[in-house]
Amino acid sequence: MSYWYEGPLAAFDTETTGVDVESDRIVSAALVVQDAPGVRPRVSRWLVNPGVPVPAEATAVHGLTEEHLQRNGRWPSPVMFEIAELLAEQAAAGRPLVVMNAPFDLTLLDRELRRHRASSLDHWLEPAPLRVLDPRVLDKHLDRYRKGRRTLTDLCAHYEVALSDAHDAAADALAALEVVRAVGRRFAARLERLSPADLHALQTAWHAAQARGLQAWFARSGNPETVDISWPLRPELPAAA
Repeated sequence: MSYWYEGPLAAFDTETTGVDVESDRIVSAALVVQDAPGVRPRVSRWLVNPGVPVPAEATAVHGLTEEHLQRNGRWPSPVMFEIAELLAEQAAAGRPLVVMNAPFDLTLLDRELRRHRASSLDHWLEPAPLRVLDPRVLDKHLDRYRKGRRTLTDLCAHYEVALSDAHDAAADALAALEVVRAVGRRFAARLERLSPADLHALQTAWHAAQARGLQAWFARSGNPETVDISWPLRPELPAAA
């Protein structure tokens, strides 16, 4: 019997101007589609001129300078259309979408669609919903007592997945996809009877529990930061916010 983690998967990743999903912008993105383990993936890449300054701190992470993006990047509007169209195709095909820390990348994409297309990610997914697999949420639930951080780099090291060019959108997307396959194999006894639709619903609850645990830890530490329990997409803020 072939299980979901041995079948077709897609993965999406972005690089951005910062970490605020409400105000920062996408500067590069990639969608990776792989029909089976070991099969050469199909990769779609986008480079975006965000139309806003690119902070040096962001460039230090992904290596994309404002000058390079102005010279080589495309305007956001057609790029966001193409990305949403391809994600909708994955959903229509029933192909699960791997997104590491999904609330960040998918919310950023939603805000860019609202900003540049007067649309939303939910609008594009009305015909068929995404089945998202988030390696961070899966790993944290299935191996909750393991010590250490759970960044993509950490997960790749733990599951022995190659990550050759961290913070390149295509490389990160492919690595996240391979991590999800590795998680599926390692925890097969707990996952093989679950469909991607089952896992999508379960991750919503798992992420909420993880977020509440982190919020409680912040409270004990005197950290005023709030943790959003929404997954895989944060709701739009009220206009006055």
